[in-house]
Amino acid sequence: MYTDSVTQLGSLGRQRMAARMSLRRVALSISLALANTSPVAAHAEPTMIKPVARGSMLSLSDVRSVAPALAAYTEHKLLAELWNRPDLSRRDRSIVTLSAMIARSQNVQMPEYLNRALDDGVKPGEISEIITHLAFYSGWENAMLAVLIAKEVFRKRGISSESLPPVLVERLPLNDAAEKQRARSVEQNFGAVAPGMVQYTTDLLFHDLWLRPALAPRDRSLVTVSALIASGQVAQITYHLNRAMDNGVTQAQASEVLTHLAFYAGWPNVFSALPVVKDVFEKRPK
Repeated sequence: MYTDSVTQLGSLGRQRMAARMSLRRVALSISLALANTSPVAAHAEPTMIKPVARGSMLSLSDVRSVAPALAAYTEHKLLAELWNRPDLSRRDRSIVTLSAMIARSQNVQMPEYLNRALDDGVKPGEISEIITHLAFYSGWENAMLAVLIAKEVFRKRGISSESLPPVLVERLPLNDAAEKQRARSVEQNFGAVAPGMVQYTTDLLFHDLWLRPALAPRDRSLVTVSALIASGQVAQITYHLNRAMDNGVTQAQASEVLTHLAFYAGWPNVFSALPVVKDVFEKRPK
């Protein structure tokens, strides 16, 4: 009986895993199909996806045929209102949105938002660095999926790898005092628990990745904070939000990041982050 139960559970596990993999392949197929659309499609008619079984973009009228209220919210609140609110530029909103999508592996609309980001002033090299940065903060698999989609968008726009940041670059100067304080705190707390993790955090992240010049420290912080909130990593927000504000993100901009992410990462993730953000705001020097 026990052996039969284990066998059945193993079979169910394999079936579930196969189903998840199948869904991911479908989502990726949709995303790559979208990447082959016109670069201006993001500004032609708002939203969104190109179903595998059809050749046309999913328009607002398509959304209306299934969810009329969703179409109205998308058109009037998301695209017409949210994206035009003050305190956060459209370029910043594109960075925040892409960061959330990569962090949450939301690939279906990514081609549209990659094109939107390029149209809003985010440089190809900056997108390359955003994806690289998020490999460390959201996982390699999420970054690789973003690479597949961005590759097609870049190809359609004639963006070659020669125009992207090289591997070997002159690093930005390191803030020695702040880095020594960070490294000492991490070593004291976790050095005996995971020494390899502590070493990679210092050598690879803060002495290498964070110093790559193709993405400004402010924007790199914006990417990190957005990804943390979008993926519900509340414990890491205090350090990185303080770092973001030290790097030039204002309180008004940080507040607007929360508002923007409510639509792209969901209200619960933002409300989970609010107490932490409130605490950071209150403890910052006035």
